[in-house]
Amino acid sequence: MSYRKIGDLIQVVDQRNRDLAVTHLVGLTINKKFIPSVANIIGTDMANYKLIRKNQFACSTMQVRRDKKMPIALLKEFEIAIISQAYPVFEVIDENLILPDYLMLWFSRSEFDREACFHAVGGVRGSLEWEDFCGMQLPVPSTEEQRQIVAQYQSITNKIKVNEQICEKLEATAQALYKHWFVDNKSDDWEMKKIGEVSEIKAGGDRPKVYSEIETEKCFVPIFSNGVTNEGLYGFTDKAIYPEKSITISARGTIGYCVLRNKPFVGIVRLLVVTPFNKFESTYLFEFLKRIEFDNSGSVQNQLTIPQISTLEIIMPPEQTLRKYDESVMKLNNLIEMKMQENKKLTQLQSLLLSRLAVGEEEKRKIMV
Repeated sequence: MSYRKIGDLIQVVDQRNRDLAVTHLVGLTINKKFIPSVANIIGTDMANYKLIRKNQFACSTMQVRRDKKMPIALLKEFEIAIISQAYPVFEVIDENLILPDYLMLWFSRSEFDREACFHAVGGVRGSLEWEDFCGMQLPVPSTEEQRQIVAQYQSITNKIKVNEQICEKLEATAQALYKHWFVDNKSDDWEMKKIGEVSEIKAGGDRPKVYSEIETEKCFVPIFSNGVTNEGLYGFTDKAIYPEKSITISARGTIGYCVLRNKPFVGIVRLLVVTPFNKFESTYLFEFLKRIEFDNSGSVQNQLTIPQISTLEIIMPPEQTLRKYDESVMKLNNLIEMKMQENKKLTQLQSLLLSRLAVGEEEKRKIMV
């Protein structure tokens, strides 16, 4: 298996939208994906935007060292689109030598991003010169072997997507149950209470002294902070502060973002934790709280406080009804958790496959055993 320079395998494409025939504008994310552009294009001359076609790449060489990633993506969803002229667009010269999908797998490796960061020394924020990008090398096996590698990766990706779709349907079922039980069939006999009367509310504290960015044998208790990405996962520690099922609510930033925590955890940094006095009320409280649209207009810092949560009024159905609802929803939640754990392992398998692209075929087979 020979190594080739990227520059020997690709060529720059610079076609402009002169006739304004293409209107679908895409942007490029740091996670190596194309997304519909959110740029304000009112009054912008779209004729100078670049055309990008299916199986062509776009990338950004700016701020690579700062971001520790090189944004680069392969267009697959559309036959043609337009993209900002700031992004270099390129394509594979000969698909009989290297497949676009295989090249994209190489660009997806964490090792590729580390090498790109090493070469990114231009400017204050660390930009990558095009010549240095073209000088980077990669192994080029036979196209048949490339197809096998791509097929393995896409098979894992498809399994992840199927699991995500299953989770979405299960979550929709849980929301439909809430609506049926507590909205469509609400009873006037149900008691009105305040959140502070049915639960304990606390604010997240400082990060524990015992801390690890990754889960280890010693640090296995998740730490959650005031964030949305990865459901606010901050790291791991050795002891839980909240051992019972609770609801966390972000108090800053995307305030009101709620997550039901079914396992022991630690909450930190402007995260509110609502722990029901009765465990069987947790699923009901969670569905109630996540439907609230919190008004931030009266707060300069857009901060959610414990008094704001504790004084919220909630209709409390009978215990028997809440127990039945909790039992039904927890079955759905357990299925969702199972699929999420499966996707976690599949994602790890993807990373392992990407990391082994530079080894021989015999070693790759061991990964899939």
